[in-house]
Amino acid sequence: MSVPVRKFDAVIVGAGGAGLRAALQLSEAGLKTAVLSKVFPTRSHTVAAQGGISASLGNVQEDKWEWHMYDTVKGSDWLGDQDAIEFMCRQAPEVVVELEHFGMPFDRLENGKIYQRPFGGHMADFGKTPVQRACAAADRTGHAMLHTLYQRNVRANTQFFVEWMALDLIRDADGDVVGVTALEMETGETFILHAKAVLFATGGAGRIYSASTNAFINTGDGLGMTVRAGIPLEDMEFWQFHPTGVAGAGVLITEGVRGEGGILLNANGERFMERYAPNAKDLASRDVVSRAMALEILEGRGCGKEKDHVLLKLDHLGPEIINHRLPGIREIAIKFAGVDPIKDPIPVVPTTHYMMGGIPANYKGEVVAPQGDNPEVRVNGFYAAGECACASVHGANRLGTNSLLDLVVFGKSAGNSMIEYIKTERQDWKPLPANAADVSLARLARLENQTGGEEVADVRNAMQKCVQLRAGVFRNDENLAKGVAEIKAIAERAKRTQIKDKSKVWNTARTEALELDNLIEVAVATLISAEARKESRGAHAQDDYPDRHDDEWMKHTLYDGATRSLSYKPVHTQPLSVEYIAPQKRVY
Repeated sequence: MSVPVRKFDAVIVGAGGAGLRAALQLSEAGLKTAVLSKVFPTRSHTVAAQGGISASLGNVQEDKWEWHMYDTVKGSDWLGDQDAIEFMCRQAPEVVVELEHFGMPFDRLENGKIYQRPFGGHMADFGKTPVQRACAAADRTGHAMLHTLYQRNVRANTQFFVEWMALDLIRDADGDVVGVTALEMETGETFILHAKAVLFATGGAGRIYSASTNAFINTGDGLGMTVRAGIPLEDMEFWQFHPTGVAGAGVLITEGVRGEGGILLNANGERFMERYAPNAKDLASRDVVSRAMALEILEGRGCGKEKDHVLLKLDHLGPEIINHRLPGIREIAIKFAGVDPIKDPIPVVPTTHYMMGGIPANYKGEVVAPQGDNPEVRVNGFYAAGECACASVHGANRLGTNSLLDLVVFGKSAGNSMIEYIKTERQDWKPLPANAADVSLARLARLENQTGGEEVADVRNAMQKCVQLRAGVFRNDENLAKGVAEIKAIAERAKRTQIKDKSKVWNTARTEALELDNLIEVAVATLISAEARKESRGAHAQDDYPDRHDDEWMKHTLYDGATRSLSYKPVHTQPLSVEYIAPQKRVY
């Protein structure tokens, strides 16, 4: 079967913050750029980010990028790469001011400067006092950013392929990336998009868990495609649980609520964070707050009939602050929790939120993979940015508001790297391999012809239940070992899924089956990586190994999907221009 081919200088998969920021660089440089997205760009998951984007602007009180870097290294529990962290924190003020110039409607101070609120783990003077570093547009910062970047791309004539799903990465005999296969969801037709450079900006994979703040589109497509193309995934054991998801619904309540002065209470009406983080209290880093909440619930101090959540109190802030600074949160609380936060506290529980691991990349956005003795050889023509990438600025735990920053800094950086690569190293298209679409066509044919298989929903539910149970806020050897065995069995079941609807046009059953292929790769990588790490670090809290072991475990995990085995590579301890921040005990 011949598959139609379309040619572009650059193909970007994903139209969230990272994809749009990269596309803007490429389109404005005059390169023919295609952006693929499963949903309309302004419905990408970046739209759900609420609290802010961090930058040491110092609009409210003194701040320095060096302090931001220190907080990010400490937040990462010393697993973050210090060259990438320095790059991100130094670039932060510039990219935020750039967004402002693009027309992003930030909240303002009386003097006209960008409003900044405090956020968990962000401190002044190397961890001494909380600092106001999160630049915010009320509690809809991601929404404002996404619309701003989309409008700039329309102006720059970026070509959008809306409601298209990328299927597989195309590599040639040299291992270079030369394009992707993709499915036009409206027609069910398969295409090859031939490119000089490909960027993955496909977002997270929180849907491997049953309780998640992630949208249904967050199915780890970029990670699945990367694994199938023979490139490993990095640090997949590290998943952040956001302390405040609406109990029973999982919908995100931004940390900005606590930044504005909201407090967490247990069933006794006690502000329990004072016990766990006497200095930062409710604004300690997310892994610390999530574990404190989980412990309160485990020890019987949870609220409600089932004693299965705690309360987030913000009525003391007054209607004016809530309506002005947190209007979206009030709406969410009324809609999903049935409470008006102006009068009553919101029931909250830790919920899977963010993936710290992903496709191994450097701060230039280049994807790197092991080759011989070198753990980081550039994969020519392949780039990754945003949540799907692991430039390892977040290490074992991400600080709030560093995610939107990650998107724009590394989206722009990857865009610049791609421009340079296309103009100097790959001015023409490399030929497509003869079998370019074979893997994708075989996957589609299996779904077309499978009979007597399992329902996609049954396998997906089994996977989510397994990951939720075995790789939650607290982990131990026994649970993780069971989880590895269970997820491998579920992965075998995923090879036999069937769909009853075989139609071409707008076949959502086919899309969900293809997404499950990607989710399963991520779930297996997560459990195998977590089971192997015999320490507690950041979001990986291992009850059998409660301490962090820097001598043995200050290294990145690399998961090989073909062999389901792990290798490791060193953390980058050499910043670009400042002194190394040496590991110390992490307290707030």
